[in-house]
Amino acid sequence: MMTTLVVGASGATGKKLVEQLLNRGQNVRVIVRPSSKIPDSWEKNDKVSIIKAGISEMGLDEMVSYVNGCQCVASCLGHNLTLKGVFGKPRQLVSNAVELLCAAIKECSPGEPVRFVLMNTVGNRNRDLHEPVSILHRLILALIRLLVPPHSDNEKAADFLRLKIGQKNDWIEWAAVRPDTLIDQDEVTAYVIYASPVRSAIFNPGKTSRINVGNFMARLLLENDLWAQWKGQMPVIYNKAD
Repeated sequence: MMTTLVVGASGATGKKLVEQLLNRGQNVRVIVRPSSKIPDSWEKNDKVSIIKAGISEMGLDEMVSYVNGCQCVASCLGHNLTLKGVFGKPRQLVSNAVELLCAAIKECSPGEPVRFVLMNTVGNRNRDLHEPVSILHRLILALIRLLVPPHSDNEKAADFLRLKIGQKNDWIEWAAVRPDTLIDQDEVTAYVIYASPVRSAIFNPGKTSRINVGNFMARLLLENDLWAQWKGQMPVIYNKAD
């Protein structure tokens, strides 16, 4: 039985991931803001440990206490789609959290590498691969990067894993899952996974249900063969209908 720490667990996708892990009988620690609404079922489930705290206010020692004993870590953190959430502080919520989590994992010196799965975005290119985009696409992305701080934050988070953690780390193995336009569905449906986008996130976006993202992230954390296939990469997930 493994224990997974999930940050951003109270978000729309984070809740789906937690449920997918619980459906597989896993122990889950969740970090949620004190004001966050969480399912009543979590409060009554002895497999769920609820930590009510602001991750942007945590120090390393506190995070070490939460990471210790976890074989897996997942981040579904994102910025709220409000003026304050997009343009207010902390502007580097996701990337700062990824760095803090990785530092805490290293402090724990686990005997086996911890699996770290980051929910990212298809709008972020994997610079380890040749993912060509048009000049117009590049220009629009440059504007988004300049005007929409959460996009830059997502890029920095993935770049930290790619460049600082890398492919041969003694304590951490990682994958960054890139969904396209997120939608809500009640059930897991067929989905497809690619190493790189097969359509333009700007001019021809696809759809990815949040529950499918949660399902894929849970499978990555728990299924050894799937993990071996995608670790150190940034897989793209689309609903199969697209």
